[in-house]
Parts: sequence; C-alpha cells; structure tokens
Amino acid sequence: MNLRSFDLNLLLVLDALLRDNSTTLAAQRIGLSQPAVSAALRRLRMRLNDPLFVRRGQRLEPTDYARDLEVPLREVLDRLEGLLAGSQSFDPATASDTFKLSGSDFFSEMLMPQLVDRLAVRAPGMRVQLVDLVPDSYVGTLQSYEVDMAMIPSSGHPEWVDWQPLFNSSFAAIAGKNHARLSRAGLKPGDTIPMDLFCDVGHILFSPQGHLSAMGDAALAKVGRKRRVVMTMPSFYGVCRAVAESRHIALIPRQLAERLGPKLGLDIFKPPMTIQLPTIGLFWHKRSTNAPAHRWLRGQIAAIMNPLNEGEPPLPAFDAGSQ
Repeated sequence: MNLRSFDLNLLLVLDALLRDNSTTLAAQRIGLSQPAVSAALRRLRMRLNDPLFVRRGQRLEPTDYARDLEVPLREVLDRLEGLLAGSQSFDPATASDTFKLSGSDFFSEMLMPQLVDRLAVRAPGMRVQLVDLVPDSYVGTLQSYEVDMAMIPSSGHPEWVDWQPLFNSSFAAIAGKNHARLSRAGLKPGDTIPMDLFCDVGHILFSPQGHLSAMGDAALAKVGRKRRVVMTMPSFYGVCRAVAESRHIALIPRQLAERLGPKLGLDIFKPPMTIQLPTIGLFWHKRSTNAPAHRWLRGQIAAIMNPLNEGEPPLPAFDAGSQ
C-alpha cells in the first residue's frame, strides 16, 4: 500500500469504530456526522480489501482482520498524539476525554460521588465510566485498552504497568444492629469478636468470582482456624445489605464499614486475627503515564482516595512528579 495516497484520517474513524462498534457512536466520538463515518468505512473497506465490520443487530462486529488491527492501531495513534502534544498545557475546563476505570463497587460509594462532583466543576466535558473488574485479568484489561485505569490491591505486576498507592485497607467485621449472638456474648460495637464465636457464626463473603475463601481465611489458617462461609456475593453493598438483614457477619474494608454502617444499620467490630494489610493502588499502562488528561484525572482520584488512609499505616513512597 502506498501510504502517501492513504488518507490517515480514515485511521481515526477505524479506531472509533473499533471502540464503539457503531457508526453513530463513532461519529459522536470524533465529531463527524453519521453519514460521513459510513462513507469513511466504505473507503476503508476498499483500501484495506476487507469488510472490517459485519452488522449484528444494532452493533457492528469487527472481522478477524479488524480485531488484529485494534491494539496496534491504538498504540500508533497514542504515540502520535503524544508526539504532537509536546509540552502543551492541559486545560480540564475544555477537556472532552472519556476514561474507563475498573474497580469493585467499593469505589461506587467511596470515589464516584465525589469525583463526579469535582468533574462537574473542574472538567464538565470529561466523562468517566466505572466498570466491573475482570476476574483474574485486572491488569490485562489495561494492555488491551478495555480500561484506562484499574483500582486493585497492589501485588506483583508487569513492567509495562505504572501505579500509585491510594490507601491502606484494614478490615472490620460488620453485623446487624444488636446481633443476637454477639449481644449475648456481651460485645459492644468496637469490641473484638472472640475467635470461637467469630469462626462459628455464619459469614457472608465478598467475591466477584464466587470463591469461598479470601484474605481473612488465609489469616485464620495461619493460626489453625477456619470460619463458616455461608454465602458469597459479587458486591460489597450486597454483602452489607445481607448482613444487615440476617444473623450473619462479614469482613469488609474498614473505610466502607464506617461509611455504610450508619446508613444500613450495621454495628462494627474488630476481627480476632491479624489480617495482612493490602495497599489499594491505581494502576495504568505506562503508555499513558505522561498523557496530560490521564495524569490530571489520576491526581483527582488520588486527592479523593488518599484521605482514606487516615488511621492506617503510612503509604509506600510515591513521587507524583515522576509519574
């Protein structure tokens, strides 16, 4: 193919179509009319000698050839955008970027309400979407452009990933108000639940994958004990609601327990064992580290999340100027 005779603007259309699987949505993304995008798609099909997309109901499904182009094309466009941006300043007031964040519903409660309020004032044209974590592939979605940032516990990660710590997350045990068995044991909110009682009462476990064990179980195993998990749920809010209306208890992040406890009628207790303290971090692909809009949004998220570390051990060192 003679690149000199190829209209490079068509690549922007192809990228938008691969992102949105719709000529209408792609047109909105890149500021063209729907007929103009359809015309560009016809030209792309002729130049690349491939249908590129087939219609399935209201969606356009990419061909195998188009799928193979998707990630390399975005990488090229990202590098080109960074090259042309140079040292230009970023003005959030005029930004129109869209970002996808992945995280548990913890962030629906603890991040998104404050973030949407900040954006309304500082970056009204910016759009942020919170999507579910992909089990066992949290950082993989960053590489494939499915999400722009992931909020997960820190652990080993590939060298192509950058991250910054947000907060340390200790655990609290929650129970419904005046829980019968805890009350009979003479426990008051804030007390430590005795080990035998903690292991005998039913537990509701947060697990998007439906696993029957988590960090609390690993901590119990170290002291030769095991709790009785009676239910798993894929959302923290669901766990809290189920605990509030049952005779069971649960382990959840302390910050979330303190936020939802008064709303849902929950008492908060201390677990009887020491649980490894996870550091929750914000992760992204290194290709976006210096992107001005991406960097600005990371700063907004950190400003909201970092205060959650109050009362927890200090966060790992992080040099915001180097990221």
